[in-house]
Amino acid sequence: MTPALSPHLSSFASFVQASPSSYHAAAEAARRLDDAGFQRLDETEAWPSGPGRRYVVRDGAVIAWVQPRGETATAPFRIVGAHTDSPSFKLKPNPDTGGYGWRQAGVEVYGGPLFNSWLDRDLEFAGRLVTRDGSVHLVRTGPVLRFPQLAVHLDRGVNSEGLKLDPQRHLHPITGLSGRTGRGDILESLARIAGVSAGDVRGHDVIVADTQEPGLLGFDGELFASGRMDNLTSVHAGLTALIDTADQLESGASTAVFAAFDHEEVGSATVSGASGPFLADILSRISAGRGADETERMRAFAASWCLSSDAGHAVHPNYPERHDPANHPVPNGGPLLKINAQQRYATDGAGSAEWSRCCDQAGVSFQPFVSNNAVPCGSTIGPLTATRLGIRTIDVGVALLSMHSARELCGADDPGHLARAAGAFLLPA
Repeated sequence: MTPALSPHLSSFASFVQASPSSYHAAAEAARRLDDAGFQRLDETEAWPSGPGRRYVVRDGAVIAWVQPRGETATAPFRIVGAHTDSPSFKLKPNPDTGGYGWRQAGVEVYGGPLFNSWLDRDLEFAGRLVTRDGSVHLVRTGPVLRFPQLAVHLDRGVNSEGLKLDPQRHLHPITGLSGRTGRGDILESLARIAGVSAGDVRGHDVIVADTQEPGLLGFDGELFASGRMDNLTSVHAGLTALIDTADQLESGASTAVFAAFDHEEVGSATVSGASGPFLADILSRISAGRGADETERMRAFAASWCLSSDAGHAVHPNYPERHDPANHPVPNGGPLLKINAQQRYATDGAGSAEWSRCCDQAGVSFQPFVSNNAVPCGSTIGPLTATRLGIRTIDVGVALLSMHSARELCGADDPGHLARAAGAFLLPA
């Protein structure tokens, strides 16, 4: 019998299930922060100064922080950064298409999903609708669509020559049969589920999400499978670390910050992305609230650290040649320390030493990750944050297989280890 989920994995699984889109992830983070006694602030209003637990939601992003009692104008920040979005498909305007008796939806590719992994899965629409008065309504449908694969009888070479998918021709998901006609059927259905009038909807940001529940795998339950682990593992770990250490942080010497950005998978260059002003805005307002002038704010930044947490790669046993021959991250080996000479990850020697200290304090192991020279790596919010703010930054994360698949795989112990190490980062001994 497969073991039951640990308390941390149970919390993480419920977080994933509540977060089919970045907007839902921000809302679930806000709900958990509310339960932990954090005060939600409005960016358009004046803010309280002094110690406290506070947070702000901007679209699909959320930043939360704990200001300690007795902090000074030059007190450093310790920031855990992550991102709420995952590779997927986004609903187009005028999305109703179809033919030959089928109803279909027009979608755009969002980020870099592994197309084949989305085939023949029960999927849902999830995201937000914006009505004429500017109000936002979250919506999710449950399983209503599917990308059907062409049968092998009609593509005899698929197993020998490989699957070839044109995103414009072959990735129009089926949503039903064409018994109903007319434009707007999908949006009308979304509006009905959200409890608003379709005629009042003036904008939407809706993506496709997998509906299968997270769960353990392996005869001993040592593996964990789920959608959206890139990068909800880090969002949940950072959020959990901030909430679990909040009582201690209130008497600490630095301001602890959790920053979960949107749109990392498409470049981060948005108002709620890591290349935008969101984090700088929040840190500047916190600094102003504690009476810091520009020089004191710069001094605080110079003493600060950012932990950029994003998923990384475990060694794939069927493709070991794609990995560095001397660095072999494995499931349940502990969180990764991500290193890249081209600074696609922001870790340097000082950051490596700081991460080692955090993991020692948390009682967990960590694993260095570096790419094969012939297989360039991606990047994270880490270099963006370091460049924008001049704050020393470390890149870390959980090792996954099947990254950017509709369903990813990690060691069952690693999400909890990441959260513990993030807690040690926020609250250094």
